[in-house]
Amino acid sequence: MEKEGKYIYCIIGTKLERNFGPVGIGGRGDEVYSAGYGDLSMVVSASPITRYTVSRENVLAHERVVEEVMKEFTVLPVRFCTIASGEDKIRNLLDRRRREFKNLLRDIDYKVELNVRAIWKDMDMVFKEILEENREIKSLKENIRNTGKTNTQTMLEIGRMVEHALKIKKEQESESIESVLKKVASDYRINRNSDNKMFLNAAFLADKGREKEFDNLIDDLGERYKDRVKFMYTGPFPPYNFATITIHPEEWEK
Repeated sequence: MEKEGKYIYCIIGTKLERNFGPVGIGGRGDEVYSAGYGDLSMVVSASPITRYTVSRENVLAHERVVEEVMKEFTVLPVRFCTIASGEDKIRNLLDRRRREFKNLLRDIDYKVELNVRAIWKDMDMVFKEILEENREIKSLKENIRNTGKTNTQTMLEIGRMVEHALKIKKEQESESIESVLKKVASDYRINRNSDNKMFLNAAFLADKGREKEFDNLIDDLGERYKDRVKFMYTGPFPPYNFATITIHPEEWEK
């Protein structure tokens, strides 16, 4: 039988004991509650000391708890599948890393994460623009068309040139949109794009009081680029991209 421990969701700045209901990860109906030391607490639930698979069900269970706690507290999310052997280990860690956690909570207080992805609607149009804007690619293509001769080396070279030109185009259009949204954000992170159509995948950290202003900027961008770009805008979320806490297994033994 697996040993029981405490699964950790997030850290909050309170000494109050709180219960958030039987919504713990793993589907057992474990109560989620705060376990504290001084004026800091970790939000936890009972759990086997095991490795949870990174499945949609498990990740959503973790995130739902963090997002529920965020309704009342500023939260420092803790990395998925972080488990302590007991509350004594939690108290010791809160004591050792107290200054770090307090400073992070101060830095993200009254802030939320807003995620924006931008996707080109018509890739044929984008590649046509690349052809028109790049004289060398255009010249090579026209030479092939006029002579009817081609070879593998030439086609590989054109492919590399198009790939590089697409990378530059993504950076330029991404920066153009970032420059607008950064005006109302205190910080931002650029994440990897999932395919060629996506040229922006970013998280912005914004004051809760400026959420509406950010919403309006997204609306303006949507109108400006309506024939060219599809925007996917989600949030508000806890600051996953800015303040997720990692606790290494060896830290529990100190």
